Amino acid sequence: MPTSLLVIVTPDEQSKFLPAPVLAELRGYAAAFQLMDPTGLDTAGFARALAAADPEVVLACWRTPAFPAALPPRLRYVCYLTGSVKHIVTRAHLERGLLLTNWGSAISRIVAECALFHTLCCLRHATRYTFLLHREGGWRDHWEQVGSLFERRVGIHGFGPVARALVGLLRPFHCTVSVFAPDVDDAVARQHGVRRAESLDDLFGTNDVLIELAPLIPATIGTVTERHLRLIRPGGVFVNVGRAAIVDEAALLRIAREGQIQIGLDVFVEEPLPAGSPFRGLTNVSLSPHIAGPTLDRYPDATALALRNLRAYAAGQPLEARITPEIFERSS
Repeated sequence: MPTSLLVIVTPDEQSKFLPAPVLAELRGYAAAFQLMDPTGLDTAGFARALAAADPEVVLACWRTPAFPAALPPRLRYVCYLTGSVKHIVTRAHLERGLLLTNWGSAISRIVAECALFHTLCCLRHATRYTFLLHREGGWRDHWEQVGSLFERRVGIHGFGPVARALVGLLRPFHCTVSVFAPDVDDAVARQHGVRRAESLDDLFGTNDVLIELAPLIPATIGTVTERHLRLIRPGGVFVNVGRAAIVDEAALLRIAREGQIQIGLDVFVEEPLPAGSPFRGLTNVSLSPHIAGPTLDRYPDATALALRNLRAYAAGQPLEARITPEIFERSS
């Protein structure tokens, strides 16, 4: 059993991830248990509070401030309830031996579900018909342009846990799936029943539906250019539920205004999306306000993974969704 466990959550995070029965369970996970509300703590104040607590294990969440360069002497493991970890720890922390996990693939199916939602909305022209039926009193105008997902060619940029979950969701539709990611070789492609695209040009030029799921790292910023987007044939679909900055958003807007392809977006360079954004009101664009995942009803999935990892750590067993220095560099 760990000597001490420090849970760092705001009251709102506690209510969403750690309801009373879970919090009661956590109190038995270490010889000493502490609960910290980071609300109002700046980096220096958090460093002092963390040093005073000197825990062996930390359970952290979205509002946890960045950890200081010099960690408390007993701190061995940070169990992060949610996703991106780069704002709280550094690679140097990991190289010095800090154990770190996050929610891993626990919420991947939820984000993949949102990608599927936008894909279906685009193929069925849901935004246009929402405007037409609710506001304009119309009916089946241009219904011949509506399409089905069955037996489509789908291209996925990136092949992390969300993309792999999406491949599973697409199977009932009997799609031919291509992926482009630098860490995908022919053996990985065969293992997952997908085709390995040779390049972004290949991916965007040979598929009916393109789904953006690459991680946001320096090497991927702006990699999807106007040239790639214009390889999508009229009637095709482009969906981004990953990271907005991977795509040339100005070019995407120009193409959206032309109305030749359907576009589904959950992420934007500027968030919240400004009230005057020209993406608003385009009938060929399906929009959602960065809600791909997890939905509130699936927060328990992240909590369950964190609890499994805390029990595994106590038992000296391997951890799930561990972030190594190499994974840290590849992560958003």
